[in-house]
Amino acid sequence: MLTGIKAAIIGGDARQLEVIRKLTELNATLYLVGFDQLDHGFTGAKKVGLEEIPLNELNAIILPVSGSGSTGEIETIFSNKKIYLTEEILKQTNQTCTVYSGITNDYLTNCTKSLNRKHVKLFERDDVAIYNSIPTVEGTIMMVIQHTDTTIHQSNVMVLGLGRVGMSVARTFANLGANVSVGARKSEHLARITEMGLKAFYLKDLESEVNKVDVCINTIPIQIVTANVIAKMPAHTLIIDLASKPGGTDFRFAEKRGIKALLAPGLPGIVAPKTAGKIIANVLTQLLIADQ
Repeated sequence: MLTGIKAAIIGGDARQLEVIRKLTELNATLYLVGFDQLDHGFTGAKKVGLEEIPLNELNAIILPVSGSGSTGEIETIFSNKKIYLTEEILKQTNQTCTVYSGITNDYLTNCTKSLNRKHVKLFERDDVAIYNSIPTVEGTIMMVIQHTDTTIHQSNVMVLGLGRVGMSVARTFANLGANVSVGARKSEHLARITEMGLKAFYLKDLESEVNKVDVCINTIPIQIVTANVIAKMPAHTLIIDLASKPGGTDFRFAEKRGIKALLAPGLPGIVAPKTAGKIIANVLTQLLIADQ
């Protein structure tokens, strides 16, 4: 149970509803900021403004998956009001207050570090990333079907990166009958790709590997699908970039070349917000209980 735990949930999307539901069921006291257009009521949760939160009593501040913007702005789909998480606001919390978000940026990292507040990036955890890879893969399949005119079966699908998402994407497309090749930097990753029965290649050879690709799925958050790579792709190639913004693709050159390139971070929150929210809620619950 989370009796006695006080947390502020600031902004977010439909995933946060599952977080609110789970935490209130466990008897936490919640302050909801940026939810004024939310019709649903939750026992133990109050819709308030930032200035109404007893900041010095909080055990946790729960931000959207995206964390904050570069100036502290917080995204929310449940309000038209602008919300900013400033260093001044964080300063009013006590030293034991933990900030939770999915990912971070320089602004949020600097704020929490300068005030010596613990900051947990949920998407850096293996368990969250692996669970999230399931709706990510389903969303990727949906996008490929929507934006191509051929079957996945027997198509040439390239996956860049063998991280937690890349591995799930590669395995699933292979199970659907695609000819899957996977690019990676480390020799041990190439060994794993080969063990999975897929074609492995070093990312440094990417330019010479893309001449027959139908679908290129990138999971690497640095620009890897460069203009030189795109120039070697067939005109019908579909690029789906799953890396966090701004992605790892030269979208400008892709458009110039006439190749469809789609940036698709945060697919779990789009295609399966209820499931994605439950994943976050379950991990948050474990962490809050452990911190008591």
